[in-house]
Amino acid sequence: MSLIVLQDIVKQYQIGSTVSTVLKGIDLTVNQGELLAIVGASGSGKSTLMNIIGLLDKPDSGRYCIKDKDTSGLTSDALAHFRNRYIGFVFQQFNLLPRLNAMQNVALPLTYRGDSKSTIHQRVEEVLSRVGMLDYKEHRPTQLSGGQQQRIAIARALVTEPEVILADEPTGALDTKTGHDIMSLFKALHAEGRTIILVTHDEKIAKQCERRITFSDGSIIKDDASTKLGSSELLIGEA
Repeated sequence: MSLIVLQDIVKQYQIGSTVSTVLKGIDLTVNQGELLAIVGASGSGKSTLMNIIGLLDKPDSGRYCIKDKDTSGLTSDALAHFRNRYIGFVFQQFNLLPRLNAMQNVALPLTYRGDSKSTIHQRVEEVLSRVGMLDYKEHRPTQLSGGQQQRIAIARALVTEPEVILADEPTGALDTKTGHDIMSLFKALHAEGRTIILVTHDEKIAKQCERRITFSDGSIIKDDASTKLGSSELLIGEA
């Protein structure tokens, strides 16, 4: 079943008198429950596409639907509500608030949504347990390793039960072993039926996904199923 449908998406930026077309008529359908990697060189347009899918930016033309809802006519407030309900974000640099502990960071999307304190407490503990971080709920980000911070960020993405998780270079700031652990967590979440879209420059990450989209110069040049790596091959990074 289709979850996300993009039709002829165009995005341009103007710097002075120069207009740069970053996305050139993108057509893409993402089905419910897919684990999808978007790969390409820096500047190819993959992060811009992720921002549009995440409702952080709007295309200049084209149509974007999620859950059969056309997002083009939504107001800023409606987009924020839609984003909070349907989309969870995981970033390369974690984006945790340093003054808040793990539990408070994970609770933020529910707090913004106006959920009750009891609901928030129960739900946050559930997702912290799911990512193996319940014992660290009182820790602040500076007291956690990079891998632990990314697990907290994943818990924050999960806490609203979103339809799709968008992860932008989620292993890019991590060492090989820690990145392997985080990717294993994403695959476990996918096995539970979650839809996950990863932006990555690392082909070893992309090959662990069931589908790979290759970007070049603002266009999709390849859309194919990934060939999984053998157990003897590196999963992330170089030795």
